[in-house]
Amino acid sequence: MAQGQGDYRILHEAALRDYLAGVADLAATLGGEPASWSITEVGDGNLNLVFIVKGGRGGIAVKQALPYVRLVGESWPLPLSRAHYEYLALSRQAELAPGLVPALLHHNEALALTVMELLEPHIIMRKGMVAGSQYPRFVDDITTFMARTLFFTSDLAVSAAEKKQGIAAFAGNHALCKITEDLIFTDPYRVAEQNRWTAPYLDALAAELREDMDLHVAISRLKLKFMASPEALLHGDLHTGSIMVTGGETRVIDPEFAFYGPMGFDVGAVLANLLMAYFASAGHERTPGERRAFEAWVLETVETVWNDFARKFLELWRAGAAGDAYPASLFAGETGAARLEAERQAYMQRLFADTVGFAAAKTIRRIFGLAHNIDFELIEDPRRRAISEARAVRLARAIMLEVGAFPTIADVTAAARKLRDWQPEF
Repeated sequence: MAQGQGDYRILHEAALRDYLAGVADLAATLGGEPASWSITEVGDGNLNLVFIVKGGRGGIAVKQALPYVRLVGESWPLPLSRAHYEYLALSRQAELAPGLVPALLHHNEALALTVMELLEPHIIMRKGMVAGSQYPRFVDDITTFMARTLFFTSDLAVSAAEKKQGIAAFAGNHALCKITEDLIFTDPYRVAEQNRWTAPYLDALAAELREDMDLHVAISRLKLKFMASPEALLHGDLHTGSIMVTGGETRVIDPEFAFYGPMGFDVGAVLANLLMAYFASAGHERTPGERRAFEAWVLETVETVWNDFARKFLELWRAGAAGDAYPASLFAGETGAARLEAERQAYMQRLFADTVGFAAAKTIRRIFGLAHNIDFELIEDPRRRAISEARAVRLARAIMLEVGAFPTIADVTAAARKLRDWQPEF
């Protein structure tokens, strides 16, 4: 499946057609003559080329890393090795959460190219949520994905040696980690050339972020945890733009930011993007109140994502704690079992605090940093967009500075509900 021969070159349509024709399994999957294959570049992300290729028998998705950040251009070079780490992550995730990532069909490390099953009629979840669609399978699927990929790569489930081997396998993905460290944890809180926001409405709020030392301390603590806490293998960019859905299926894609980090970063990313969809919803209304049912579903989803994730994670811990952390020999008998269960609950409380903190950080970066969400960006009226964004930032700021005021996920959704109709002054 994996190939390493050849030199890197960007494969545009003609070159890609020739390449795929030369890989027998892929040519057979597509069927028909290569000249008849349709090739469409559909990449709408920030980094890579993505093609949909269809032949007489079937279709495939092809992803190729570019040697720079696509959103910015050649002035921002980026290692091609990220495609290798994405392939490794998808392979591991397929083992741990089968059926929840696209099937891998082919990988060429030298070309930074990966071929996967074509997901149809799946759409990017974020696009569906902008349209007000609800996804009944999402909670069960995403919580299974997170619980299994995080637990089974942690010290709770594997030996110290296996864990350290995992860390080493992804340690070279530091360039992608650096993007996160800068764009999420640093740039929104300082003057940075690539920052942008909905001006002039959010100008004052952007200035406040740059002067708020309490916020600077809080975000720096989160940054340190991100850099120094290799708890488990993370997807690293787990948002509604990295999830493809239908009414009955969920697939997690694009783990090129994968590395060993704090579990709350992945869980918080999911919650942040749901909350941003909630606050953006009012900006997409054509008539007042028409999206209230959707918004109620989103907040219910926020709650059940955390609650179901925590339940599944604890079930895995109770059933299969084969790792070197919390050795069973130290918790023998009824007294030991009770003490260990109390420690499990304390562990989850710490993980929840990390989760909501990272959710707040992810929210603020999407409003003041380089890469924004279409949840907000597709609100045409800039003032309405800024109102929705200001509500999201108000919640994120409160969570980051007053973490003790949000001991449960219900406290988070209650605060979001109160801010639904809050009117900022600008």
